[in-house]
Amino acid sequence: MLKIVKTSIVIAAASFVLAGQAHADVNEALQNICTIVKADDKGELRKKMKTVQTNYKLKLQDYYTGVSCNGESLIRTAFKANAVKAGSLLVKKMPKSQLNAPEADGLTIRAWVSEQGLMDSPIATVLNDRI
Repeated sequence: MLKIVKTSIVIAAASFVLAGQAHADVNEALQNICTIVKADDKGELRKKMKTVQTNYKLKLQDYYTGVSCNGESLIRTAFKANAVKAGSLLVKKMPKSQLNAPEADGLTIRAWVSEQGLMDSPIATVLNDRI
């Protein structure tokens, strides 16, 4: 499983390296995405994702592993902030295969949620329905 995570990180890094100048622009475009997720602003999050997809041809799955909010992924950040609307949108936009893949710490999102005692969260319900 760790091999999948390493491969995902290498692919994401390679895509950003090959993008050259677009890399800095994408980082700028995604600069406040953590704040948007923490604020549970689904409309602004949807708008941000649409802008990145339109301008840089990147879907959430393409940049998800490259975005870190205080060392946590976007979905984990939504769980911690109890951002139900934003978290649910993120879960619904991610491919099932990536939801089941281990993150940087080796835990899948579902395993992390269980470990943190967050299985009663509405986001966990959306996650379980999706997986």
